[in-house]
Amino acid sequence: MPVGAADLRRGLRIALSVLLSVCVVVLLFVFWARVEQRSAIQAVIDDGVSGSVVDDANSADSFVLGTQLVYFLALAATSALWAVWFRRARLNAELFAPGTHRMGTGWAAGAWFTPVVNLWFPKQIVNDIYRASAPAGPQSAPKGLLNTWWCLWIGSFALNTIASVTAATASARLRTHGYDGSTWESDVDTLKSAANLSSFAALLTAAAGVLAIFVVRQLARLQEQRALMGPAPMGPMGPMGPVAPMGPMGVPMAGPAAGPVPGMPYGAPAYPPAQPGPAAGGWGGPPQNPYGNGPAGH
Repeated sequence: MPVGAADLRRGLRIALSVLLSVCVVVLLFVFWARVEQRSAIQAVIDDGVSGSVVDDANSADSFVLGTQLVYFLALAATSALWAVWFRRARLNAELFAPGTHRMGTGWAAGAWFTPVVNLWFPKQIVNDIYRASAPAGPQSAPKGLLNTWWCLWIGSFALNTIASVTAATASARLRTHGYDGSTWESDVDTLKSAANLSSFAALLTAAAGVLAIFVVRQLARLQEQRALMGPAPMGPMGPMGPVAPMGPMGVPMAGPAAGPVPGMPYGAPAYPPAQPGPAAGGWGGPPQNPYGNGPAGH
């Protein structure tokens, strides 16, 4: 439940962990499909181009496409939930350490879907969230799990990109020249290398998904501990202005040195207040002492 203004509800975190686990399982099927594809390509290299070998290779390609489609659907749902969870963690971190973050809360969700900057903006944001959420201070924020997860994620993304470009180039040459040219064997071997890279990238992505589950749990634990500590203590107050002198009955007296009194924009009234009109009893002089004039009376 929310502690103070921080939103620490666990439902979103549990749903995200479940979806990440589903992605990890699907990635294992993608890895298996890539291994089967690599075996089918090797059969083409060893046995040459024949009807059965080509059919096996086409079946392996279809298996890869099917597993990739399932992974894309699971990844889309996970990405949407991840953006919601990540922005909530960023809002909590703003409560813990306002004004210490390098990017606004909008980037917490948008940075993941913005090309090019999604290679480093999210890492900067999560670094700031960890520092703000560390109960023992920014320097005590854990870094090992976070950095390992990010390295695996970026590494798998780079390998997937290289494998996709390599496979697309070799496939384009095969469609252009067919299997009758002198370079078809090298093109098929390039496809096998791309399949190897893709299978390794699938394993790295699965490992990054497992670490992402632990990152979610670690950050949630940090924010729960930080929220239970309450707000940060206030710093020392600055010097106060001049204090108005106090008159009878504790009423601040007005005067040039006293300055304005809070709640009295025109200064405190004099005590006792002067009454308008002529003096009491019709005398023009000062008012009589209500307690008499003493032994020396008139």
